[in-house]
Amino acid sequence: MICGIGTDVVDIAGFREQLDDSASGFVSATFTGQEQGYVNQRPQPYASFAARFAAKEAFIKAWSGSRYGFPPHRPHIDLREIEVTQDGYGRPRLQLHGQVQMLVNSEHSVHRTHLSISHDGDIASAFVIFETFPESV
Repeated sequence: MICGIGTDVVDIAGFREQLDDSASGFVSATFTGQEQGYVNQRPQPYASFAARFAAKEAFIKAWSGSRYGFPPHRPHIDLREIEVTQDGYGRPRLQLHGQVQMLVNSEHSVHRTHLSISHDGDIASAFVIFETFPESV
């Protein structure tokens, strides 16, 4: 059963300014080492970082939607606990870690997320579907 959807868009040019700020710890506070390594090898690293940031934001929106009518568990989420990985063919997937994984698992014993990310021109976007299943599945 689909219980939450989330979408997010990021202006790549504005996002690039934030990434280029050498005084900011934004990259290390937002992306795992694996994400950074993968993105830095991409032909358009700024667009790839922006798309992954959009994916993290879209996941939070989808997860929040799955809790409609209930308060959030905590006000701050470590975005590194929401990791965008990819298979050997470049298809993206969300991998949850730490507190986020624990909280999602405590609410939804069987769940799956679906992720689509894209970037074109100055815009990066992501769409996440949050799906749950009965425990017997």
